[in-house]
This record gives sequence, structure tokens and C-alpha cells, in this order.
Amino acid sequence: MKKSDAPEALLAAASYAKPMSRNDVTELIVMARIKKGLTWAKIAKAIGQSKEWTTAALLGQMQMTKEQAEKAGKLFGLPADAVLLLQQVPYKGSLPTAVPTDPLIYRWYEIVNVYGTTIKELIHEEFGDGIMSAIDFKMDIVREADPKGDRVKVTLNGKFLPYKTY
Repeated sequence: MKKSDAPEALLAAASYAKPMSRNDVTELIVMARIKKGLTWAKIAKAIGQSKEWTTAALLGQMQMTKEQAEKAGKLFGLPADAVLLLQQVPYKGSLPTAVPTDPLIYRWYEIVNVYGTTIKELIHEEFGDGIMSAIDFKMDIVREADPKGDRVKVTLNGKFLPYKTY
């Protein structure tokens, strides 16, 4: 190959490169957030949505509008392909576990599968590396009247248990 053929060869090779995946975008965002020292709350303010929704969206669980995706792209220095992927309907569910069959339990599975990574990120951001106890734990389930149909209100309240070094 002649030296003058190098640009064409590089372009041809690039056309066979694996396209960016939504998971690649999540990894870019997570690393950029860490490098920039940004909190999910600050990111959410820049995007213009709640911290819960924004975190879920940036972790690959929600579809962003063009405007939201462009704001995220600018904030994180994302390539154009990443900004486009943020605008696509995601394949929701990031936890590779067996699916329960009971309808009510399945809905809890769906909640954890879609929002589990968001809950984990936000607990770790607020408390550090650890877990919410399911032993030192309170749960409250109440019915809330609503003209559009009664609602289920569930409060989960667990003690934070930090991981220890030894």
C-alpha cells in the first residue's frame, strides 16, 4: 500500500468497526461523571429533569428528547453517535435474573430491573459504599385515594450498612 492510500484504507477499516452500543454510551457517561466530579443531582439540574429520571435515563433505562440528549452530550463531551443513542427507546431492564411469574411480584421485579441501578447509584452517592438493610428495615404500604383510581404507596426504610475494610 502506498502512503497516499492510507486515508482510504483507514476509512474502509473504520466502516467495518463495531457500532457504538447503548451500553458503551452508559460506560462513557459513568466515567465522565466520575472524572468531572458531578453528582446526579447537578447533572439532572443541567438536563432539566428529576435526579431519579435523569439517572435512569443516563444509565440506559429511559429515552431522552433531542434537547435533553444534546445537553447531556455537551456536559459529558459525548460523540454524536452517543447523543443519537440517548434518544432511542431503550431495552429496559439491566439486571440479568430470572423473571418471576406472579403478576404483583413481576411488577416489583420490573421496578427493580428498570430503577435498580438508579437506586444503587443514588444510595451510594448519598451514603457511600454499602447496602440498605433488609433486616433493620421498615416497610409501610398504604392506600391513597385518587380520583383516577386508588394508588399503592410503598415506603421502604432500611438502615444503611457501610462495607468495612479489614
